[in-house]
Amino acid sequence: MSPLQHPRLTTFIRELSALITAHGTADEAGLLERSAPLLATLVSQDDWLAPSYSQPHPQHYQQYLLYLDPQQRFSVVSFVWGPGQQTPVHDHRVWGLIGMLRGAEHSQSFVRGPDGMRPDGEAVLLQPGEVETLSPAEGDIHQVSNAFRDRVSVSIHVYGADIGKVERAIYLPDGSEKLFISGYASQPQPTVTES
Repeated sequence: MSPLQHPRLTTFIRELSALITAHGTADEAGLLERSAPLLATLVSQDDWLAPSYSQPHPQHYQQYLLYLDPQQRFSVVSFVWGPGQQTPVHDHRVWGLIGMLRGAEHSQSFVRGPDGMRPDGEAVLLQPGEVETLSPAEGDIHQVSNAFRDRVSVSIHVYGADIGKVERAIYLPDGSEKLFISGYASQPQPTVTES
């Protein structure tokens, strides 16, 4: 079995694809409400992600592409956080879901004020099995960090586009934007076993 063909993942992909086909993406709030339970089911069991897609990098988080819809309606990505790693303050510019698979992460929302970027409310602690939604319509600027300084955390992200090719922004403390395209971590090579 390919590391990306575990029944839990293929069921999630099939169900999300059917949901988008049936309801479309125009009603973003409805899409997020209907799709969040699908991701919660996927991340409720930590027995399906191949080890090669949960490997940390010593300097920065890793973003592995698990699946890209053929029509590019959505992508599924594993985010691997080394101890203490975090993102810059950034946005997504497409709808998204974050499901915690292993470990825990903090998600701190930000807003741009007259004096630059400032936190918006308290940070959310996402634990295994929990899902957070992201919507540009409601403000999707945040910073994510591994909640642990001594272990790896892994979350599964779903985005309403090929997120590795979406131009989005990092926000500097003064509120100015720096555009970036994230790409993906190098795909692991399948392991070949001798018979």
